Amino acid sequence: MQTTRGTTLSEIQNERDGAGAASETETGSRPRRIVVLAAVALTALLADQITKILAVARLEGERPIELLGGLTTLRVTRNSGAAFSIGTGMTWVFTIIAIGVVIAIVRTARDLRSLPWALSLGLLLGGALGNLGDRIFREPGGFQGHVVDWIEWPNWPVFNLADSAIVCGGVLAVVLAARGYQLDGTRDTGSGGSAESTEETVPDGSAESSEGAGTSGEDAK
Repeated sequence: MQTTRGTTLSEIQNERDGAGAASETETGSRPRRIVVLAAVALTALLADQITKILAVARLEGERPIELLGGLTTLRVTRNSGAAFSIGTGMTWVFTIIAIGVVIAIVRTARDLRSLPWALSLGLLLGGALGNLGDRIFREPGGFQGHVVDWIEWPNWPVFNLADSAIVCGGVLAVVLAARGYQLDGTRDTGSGGSAESTEETVPDGSAESSEGAGTSGEDAK
């Protein structure tokens, strides 16, 4: 009875300690992940806007610059559509979509505790803000501004760094979802039930061995 009672009290104490540690980990990790998301988004946004300013200042109205034997061409174009010049003539529709994406990412960040997801959402947010800034502040204005594209590859639409951030963030999100990684930092492997049952059998085995040791002691007396 004493051994069993002691084991039960120990298990309760361990559960409380584990719950407290998990709570501290969760509350401590979420702000850090949000900081990572914000830092990645800010880096992507600044890189996109700075390169667009330089491209407009030095390339617009000039002859295209070919690099790497024509593998990459630098030329400025104005895009009224979505990423990679898709859907030109529907600028206001894509502006609304971009605003919705930004709001959705900000709302999702409240439950974020995964570093890979912080990187993915940061890239998506930075890219969306980069092109959204063009639609709001560039000509012709009125949330119908044209996005500045300036990187061209053979057989590929002209794009910018915001487009690249969106694509990279989207690909990373697909990979994370396919591998079962969740926003809260957990991973859905499909074997959670077996893992829980294994953990539950360990205390029972330790209790039985403790009781057996107690019985052997009494027999020896």
